[in-house]
Amino acid sequence: MPPQISILGAGIAGVTTAIALQQAGYSTRLLEAAAAIKPVGAGLGLGANAMLAFKKLGMMEEVVQAGRVLPSFSIFDRKGKLITRTDSKRLNAKYGISNFTIHRAALHQLLLSKIDPQSILLNKKAIDVIQHENSVSILFENGSRLDTEFLVVADGINSLARKKLLPAVMPRYAGYTCWRAVINNATLQLAESSETWGTAGRFGIVPLADNKIYWFACVNAEHNDERFKNFGVSDILNHFKDFHQPIPALLEETRNEDLIWGDIIDIKPISRFAFGNILLIGDAAHATTPNLGQGACQAIEDAVILGSELGKTPDIKLAFKNFEQRRLKRTAFITNSSWTIGKVAQLENNLLAGLRNLAFRLTPDRVNERQLSKVYDVGFDG
Repeated sequence: MPPQISILGAGIAGVTTAIALQQAGYSTRLLEAAAAIKPVGAGLGLGANAMLAFKKLGMMEEVVQAGRVLPSFSIFDRKGKLITRTDSKRLNAKYGISNFTIHRAALHQLLLSKIDPQSILLNKKAIDVIQHENSVSILFENGSRLDTEFLVVADGINSLARKKLLPAVMPRYAGYTCWRAVINNATLQLAESSETWGTAGRFGIVPLADNKIYWFACVNAEHNDERFKNFGVSDILNHFKDFHQPIPALLEETRNEDLIWGDIIDIKPISRFAFGNILLIGDAAHATTPNLGQGACQAIEDAVILGSELGKTPDIKLAFKNFEQRRLKRTAFITNSSWTIGKVAQLENNLLAGLRNLAFRLTPDRVNERQLSKVYDVGFDG
């Protein structure tokens, strides 16, 4: 009988990993900090790489039914003039579904339906992780303790286990803060995903299933800026009042209680994911800014590739090491590329922003698609 693998964190990374490991013949325990798993979060964009991962898990069609396939993605300037457009239909023919949106809660619920609820242990907020030669002890805030042979760490960007293993590694602030909301799309009936880049900030629009729409607004700011932390919808509307429609209309449809606020952070790429019988995955290993829409996608990739490696060898420590070798370079590329795009998108200088927009307008579609191919080509069978 294969050893049991415990997974710290029952978010998208942890639950998808439990599904992949289940298919590889392993039983898992999911250790969740919260006292209950509740539907939280806003919208998610999933690229062709994540959709292929779900196809590998045999659940792509169910994911598609819970979300929405979008025809294109456009970037505009503040006045609504097109900077660049990506024809998703053309990319779909080459890579599969490439521009897909879903509410985070809907995806999470679908994933949870694929595992035994009894395998999830709630109220397990880790306060210490102790590694022994052939096991790991986890101490929890509620006073309990769990010993496991192997531990997969999927407890997010502020991972306690990563802090214990790599105490010098800390989240880094990207230089901009963000408001998000999911609202009703019945009035506006928007069908295309887009971003608008202005020197005052950036505004994104992401249609979801069930007549919902997700929007986000990013502005450059000091870390943990008290003024922006206390912004309401009227403040955001005033800040983006010079942006083209339907941005003001979307904000007018939003209530203060719809708002989710947070600074944008990531982790500078690290050099190790595998530590003997402990493995870091998802945001605990390679948290990225959201500019490529790849945060959840990379966690989903992790799950499938870990399942693949565990299917190749009964030596779990070796599988962890092989996973690390397959994931380090790719996740670093995603993190670094997303960081760069964020800096370019958040330019405040009018001259530099104008030159950026011109450069994007002059870039041939084939060049843009070549860049996207680096994101979508995964090599799950590597």
